Amino acid sequence: MKNKIKIILIIVLVANIVISTFYLLKNQQEDKEQDKIFSEIQEIIKEEDTEEKREDTINIDKLYEINNDIVAWVKIEGTNINYPVMQTKDRPDYYLYKNFYKKYSISGTPYMAESCDIETSDNLIIYGHNMSNHRIFGELKYYKKEEYCKSHNIINLYTMNGITKYEVMAVLRTNINTGFKYYRFYKAQDEGEFDTFVKKCKELSFFDTGVTAKYGEKILTLSTCEGSQKDVRFIVVAKSIS
Repeated sequence: MKNKIKIILIIVLVANIVISTFYLLKNQQEDKEQDKIFSEIQEIIKEEDTEEKREDTINIDKLYEINNDIVAWVKIEGTNINYPVMQTKDRPDYYLYKNFYKKYSISGTPYMAESCDIETSDNLIIYGHNMSNHRIFGELKYYKKEEYCKSHNIINLYTMNGITKYEVMAVLRTNINTGFKYYRFYKAQDEGEFDTFVKKCKELSFFDTGVTAKYGEKILTLSTCEGSQKDVRFIVVAKSIS
């Protein structure tokens, strides 16, 4: 009887190892395919060398012709964050597990909250996975260190109308159910509401960046899973400087 139990336990153990290995290899292959896709579209957005080329410009018009769900491109120099930003207002989380070509992808593609309007919102909220391979928004966690934040404090957001640069003003974590509901703020009703949001971000920030936002300036919020708890998010909040 004991031998039978041992054999069953061994079979179960081997089966678990095989299944785990399968999913690990599958995920690694999907990661490689997603990296290849991002590399391809990064080549597409590069401006041709012409006399009209301006500094800090990229061409997302070509990507729009391929997939008109794209609304922007987010890039932070010195990091892996260099991705298209999608938006589907009728299907809010569509790109949570979709690549740029609308195929399944475990890492998904950064996407903008459905309530945001790229032209008129006071706060543009972009979601992305916290990937263990540092892809998508996996590097945001490093912003918890003040020195890292200082050396990577500019976030570039490209749209059809050009580029807007944002400077990081707060880095924080919060529970989306019981804590700061940052995702509800995308359009200020008045100056008071705007200032209240900014003040809360500054209060919860891991450290004082020395940067704040005034009514009339735009805010950019990058949001990802924090990792320790299901409902906890890690966010980097920045304000427009150009």
